[in-house]
Amino acid sequence: MRNVTMALTGLAALVALSILFGSWYTIDQGERGVILRYGAVAGTAEPGLGFKLPLIDSVVRISVQSKAVVYEKMEAYSRDQQPADIRLSVNYRIPADRVQDVYATYGGEDGLMSRLIERKVFEETKTVFGRFNAVTAIQERGRLNAEVATAIQEGVSGPVIIDSVQIENIDFSDAYEASIEQRMLAEVEVQRLRQNAEREKVQAEITVTQARAQADARRAEAQAQADAVRLAAQAEAEAIKLRGEAEAGAIKLRGDALRDNPGLVSLTQAEKWDGQLPRTMLPGGSIPMLNLNAN
Repeated sequence: MRNVTMALTGLAALVALSILFGSWYTIDQGERGVILRYGAVAGTAEPGLGFKLPLIDSVVRISVQSKAVVYEKMEAYSRDQQPADIRLSVNYRIPADRVQDVYATYGGEDGLMSRLIERKVFEETKTVFGRFNAVTAIQERGRLNAEVATAIQEGVSGPVIIDSVQIENIDFSDAYEASIEQRMLAEVEVQRLRQNAEREKVQAEITVTQARAQADARRAEAQAQADAVRLAAQAEAEAIKLRGEAEAGAIKLRGDALRDNPGLVSLTQAEKWDGQLPRTMLPGGSIPMLNLNAN
């Protein structure tokens, strides 16, 4: 009898301790609590210490902090049917005022991830990636990432907020990546040849410009020499003309002087005569400058 009493006492103590410790709970700052009464949602709990009915109420904790989930090797096909493995990260958070909806609709955060977020992430990523060629997906990585993020954020409609989506890597097959590398090398070579051709074109234009400048300089020099010769010829012609006009004026003056002074010739001859008579004279010839008449 005594043993039975002790057992009942111990059981009562355990029940009392269970009731005592099961009547309160704590919620962290980054969480919110969903209070269940007989399994039905009865309300939500804010961070801090709270009390509940023992054995009747229970509390489910749901994080409201921002979290990141990474999807490794997400298989997708480009528009030109090139397979690729995509590494994608999604940052999301549950609004504090929607934790009750999360539990009521999805049964918690894990159900929210599997039934809503993951399904839309895979679906929208494959859809958007299928609109890009493999080369375009690599060359326009920023546009691809922006379109995928927009599609996921608009597609995930529920008690969750998608803060950001980031395509971290796109891995094509080794054979395709080798062909891409060869294509890029070919494009680089073509670009180099174009640059060389453009440089040679510019050099040829410089050479033509220099040749034209030299030809213009030579023409200008020849023109200057021709102008100098022409000016010199004009000056010489003017000098000759002036000399001729001077000589003509002098002749005219002498002619006028002779007309006005008929004896001027005889006077000039007399001035220049040295007084010597010619030693030889022709018969009947006259003596220069001497006008001897019969008188």
